[in-house]
Amino acid sequence: LGRIMRYRFVDTIIALEPGVSIVCQRTWPQGLEIFEDHFPAFPVVPGVLLTEMMGQAASLCLSSDNNNGNSAMLIKIKNAAFRDWVKPSELLHIRAEIISSLPRLARIKASTERDGVLVANAELLFSFEANSKLGLAETDPLLAAYWEQTKNGDCL
Repeated sequence: LGRIMRYRFVDTIIALEPGVSIVCQRTWPQGLEIFEDHFPAFPVVPGVLLTEMMGQAASLCLSSDNNNGNSAMLIKIKNAAFRDWVKPSELLHIRAEIISSLPRLARIKASTERDGVLVANAELLFSFEANSKLGLAETDPLLAAYWEQTKNGDCL
């Protein structure tokens, strides 16, 4: 039995087509310590955290399609662009679409929107490692919760 991810930057899965695309939501809480330094008078979510958020959403999509006990690990970020400031307490929609997926590598197109306006996007490259090697649970709890909701007819 492995651990779950401590620093989760995806709150909810809204829509999922396993192995094809995913839409998630995230609201960065106002009181996070990071905003004390980034920046005290103008708090904004750091671009590296927006990128990690998109990577986590993409990883969930990859894991949803028979991952054989593997997790996707981000190995390359291409063409990342941050188009607007993201402030705490804003509702974000994260989209990830698998461009290609092979047994060892996957390429993803990811984006983040606020109120339908693009605020960040990137192309992400992933490799795969065994959950047992990484010390992770076999099934991601966020995916398990989504599957349970869809089974009960509670998802959009």
